Amino acid sequence: QPSPGPGQPGGPAVQPPRPGGPSPQPPRPGGPGVQPPRPGQPHRPGAGRPPNFRPIPGPAFRYPHGYRYRRWTVGLFLPAVFFSSYYYYNDYWRLGLGAPPYGYRWVRYGPDLLLVEVRSRRVVDVVYGAFY
Repeated sequence: QPSPGPGQPGGPAVQPPRPGGPSPQPPRPGGPGVQPPRPGQPHRPGAGRPPNFRPIPGPAFRYPHGYRYRRWTVGLFLPAVFFSSYYYYNDYWRLGLGAPPYGYRWVRYGPDLLLVEVRSRRVVDVVYGAFY
């Protein structure tokens, strides 16, 4: 004879969810693994400006034909024209920023510095006013 199923006499009890029990937590801004920087540690994506951040003088920036300044935000997609060594910024340490993770690049866009996932071209972090 088959054993009784849930909710049947003699079967396992079916409990309704308890009020006040664990509920799913909304995702933290910046995604998983993004934590504020600790003193002496490099900047982490999504953490805003690094501690002791100071803008630095940068060489004049030339926008590609048809482009002008716009304020990029996390989640937007950077046009492919900005994925060249002319726009890559490799002296991120001068601003207190850490090396980009594998598959990401720091890209200069006017006075701002964008951390972009190269494959998707999605902006994952922005440091506004990095250069003057």
